[in-house]
Order: sequence, then structure tokens, then C-alpha cells
Amino acid sequence: MAATLAINGACGRMGRTLASMAEDFEVVAALERRGHPAEGEAYPAIPRLIVGSRLERKVDVLIDFSSPEGALEKLEQCVGLKVPAVICATGFTEGQRRSVEAAARTVPVVFSANMSVGVGLLARILPEVEAALGPEFDVDVVETHHRTKKDAPSGTARMLAERLSRPPKSHSLRSGDEVGEHRVIFGGPGERIEILHRATSREVFARGALRAARFVLSAPKGLYSMLDVIAKA
Repeated sequence: MAATLAINGACGRMGRTLASMAEDFEVVAALERRGHPAEGEAYPAIPRLIVGSRLERKVDVLIDFSSPEGALEKLEQCVGLKVPAVICATGFTEGQRRSVEAAARTVPVVFSANMSVGVGLLARILPEVEAALGPEFDVDVVETHHRTKKDAPSGTARMLAERLSRPPKSHSLRSGDEVGEHRVIFGGPGERIEILHRATSREVFARGALRAARFVLSAPKGLYSMLDVIAKA
């Protein structure tokens, strides 16, 4: 029997993409804030799906692609129902991050600014690359996203910076409909190394979120990242 899945932020671009790709899950709840412009139009192919603002029943796992405020609201409901969660929203304040950490003391939570498996791999190798090159190499993180993205630098850029032993110079570009590009540049005497990750489709984030959902189904309570998810492969 397929594991049951709730999607929060279901009417957004990522929520729709996720629902269309969740073939090995049974999507039983599509959650969205009331009054969303796309409410009622998100799931014409799945008419029995109920769109509501609250997680009313226990499911096997919840994936959230909404906002920090929406994610924390649903996470509180997950704690009450003992539902594992995958939190994919970005733009959390330090106080909001502490709320996620508190919830993870009760239920397993995968919390990541970027659900791409490739970005997870990039984050994993950065400390090794930095250590091998040494302090004589400058480090820059350059990220590009679509013009409507609100946070700058992106959550992914901040996550990559946290993997380094010293703060890199950060550069944010907002242009057109760019899905997402992150470039880490190590510049040294006479040479430069660039590590680039470019997402060409939002499907990569949905695919990573579903992989994280499969991981968290059997994980003990605690806070996890995509580093943990890809390490289990």
C-alpha cells in the first residue's frame, strides 16, 4: 500500500509539480491558505482531493512548499498528529528556525533550503574543496533566481555559506524566469575553480522532496537535512 501524503502550498507552482510527480504516494490532502488565487484550479485531474487550510487527519508524511509562516502552522499540526514532515519553504528567521528545531524533538523533520540532490552533493563536498585549496583562495557565492523571488541571498546561498569555514562574498541576481543557479568560485594565485549547479526545471526540487519524504518515513524523531537524505543512498 502506498504511503499517504499531504502537500501544503498545494496551489503554488511547486505544489502542483509535486502532486503530478508523487506517483508512489497516495496524495490525500492538498492544503493551501484560503483565498489563494489558484484555489479550486490546482487539481482538475484529481477531483476527489480536498483543498483546505488545516491538516485534519493523520497521514504518513507532509511536504511543505509554502512559506515560513505556513510551514510552522502545519508543523505544529504535524507534532499534534505525530506526522513526519519535509519542510521546503525558504526565508526563515533565526527564531522560526528554532521553532522547526523544537518540533523535530517530537517528530522527524527534513528541513532544507534546497531540495535538489545535486545541491545537497555540492554542499557535502564544499568543506573538502575549501580545505584542500587553503586560505589563499578567495571564495564567492553567486546565485541567480527569477525576478519574483523575495529573499536575497537565497536560502540555498546561505546554506552553502554555512558549509564554509569563513564567510564568502555573496552576490544575488534576480532576472527573468531563472529557476535557480548557484556558483561557488574559489579564486587563487593564477587559477580559479568554479563549481556550478543549475536547475533547469522545478521537477528537480519535487524529486528531491519526494526522496526526502521516503527517507523521513522510517527516520527516528530529529532534524535532518538533504545531506542526511543523500548519505542514505
